[in-house]
Amino acid sequence: MSGGAQREFFTVSTVADALAGFRPSGRTPVEIVGLREAAGRIPAGPVPAVTALPGFPRSTVDGYAVRAQDTYGASEGLPSYFDVAGSVRMGEAPADRVGPGTAVYIPTGGVLPTGADAVVMIEYTQEAMEGTVEVVRPVAPGEGIVRADEDVAPGQALARSGRPLRAQDVGLLAAAGITRVPVLARPRVGILSTGDEVVPPETEHLGVGQVRDATSVALAALVREAGGEPIFHGIVADDRDALREAMSAALADSDVVVISAGSSVGARDETATVVAEIGSIWCHGLALRPGKPTMLADCGGVPLIGLPGNPRSALVVFRLVGMPIIRRAGGWTETPPEPTVAARLTRNLPSAAGRLDVAQVALRDGEAEPLFGSSSLLSILITADGYVMVPEEATGLAAGTEVEVILYS
Repeated sequence: MSGGAQREFFTVSTVADALAGFRPSGRTPVEIVGLREAAGRIPAGPVPAVTALPGFPRSTVDGYAVRAQDTYGASEGLPSYFDVAGSVRMGEAPADRVGPGTAVYIPTGGVLPTGADAVVMIEYTQEAMEGTVEVVRPVAPGEGIVRADEDVAPGQALARSGRPLRAQDVGLLAAAGITRVPVLARPRVGILSTGDEVVPPETEHLGVGQVRDATSVALAALVREAGGEPIFHGIVADDRDALREAMSAALADSDVVVISAGSSVGARDETATVVAEIGSIWCHGLALRPGKPTMLADCGGVPLIGLPGNPRSALVVFRLVGMPIIRRAGGWTETPPEPTVAARLTRNLPSAAGRLDVAQVALRDGEAEPLFGSSSLLSILITADGYVMVPEEATGLAAGTEVEVILYS
């Protein structure tokens, strides 16, 4: 089928170039969520503090609140003596004031009494007699205390847009009394499987040549990992009219559409033909193995990602291309760091210059064992602990080479 072969790959791009230039103009709406549901969401903008934190000067140690100048020259041989004026109770304003030559006992986190400007750790004090404490080392002004606005000043940004709220972010918001957060809505990701041979996962008895739709289920998990909301649009046969109708429906209620094409060249051609009719194809073919027959298109501002039919190839491509596009659609501006580990290859990794090769590996005692097999073998991904990327300029990696293994979460 010469015409189909010519249509299948007509704008081959590197992964980096494809992602850099592919920026459809979709917009992400804003919604308000409760703080307990805000972790992992992208703030719609900077979240400013209304008040200072901690909001009062407090002690960072157990000890005695004093005037720092009254401790100058204190030593074990010549301690400074202070009259104990009282003690601070947690959660209450101090009733006692610190004056010249007086001290007030204060626990960690207690409110600093008026007149004090430092706290001497209890380890550097000892009771001399009833109502008197001796200090055996000097302290500087500000030592042992936190200012009222030292943690957070009014107006300071407590969270920034462009990255998901982490546990520490929502903890700080809680401390600041912010319980409702404007966040960007999760991008709705339409998932559409195609292929005459593909049947639902619930199919109990397979006919000859049929395969269960593993790809859409696995893709949905990766969509959630990327911060999106997966929406299943079912399985469509390799028929142009049916494809056009299903794609149009998916595009109508999605921020991103992902299509897992059939495994045959003819099926991929049908998908590309329909996409070209309803949108603008950015690239069709990546310098990538596995995953060369990948397509990116802009359909009225909605990104469309056409994946290879083989489940393993589809999942590899989606990690490298699909997840960044979904994060971009969801308002991410900072790429999350991938967990990696260094290891030495146990065998040669063959490759060809001019393409990015993604090799699955199993880790054993600091070594990376390449896992070879057909791109249709999904079980290899179960055995793999991560993957190694052989760069475009390389012609392979030799056994014994130290490589960076990107770990699966």
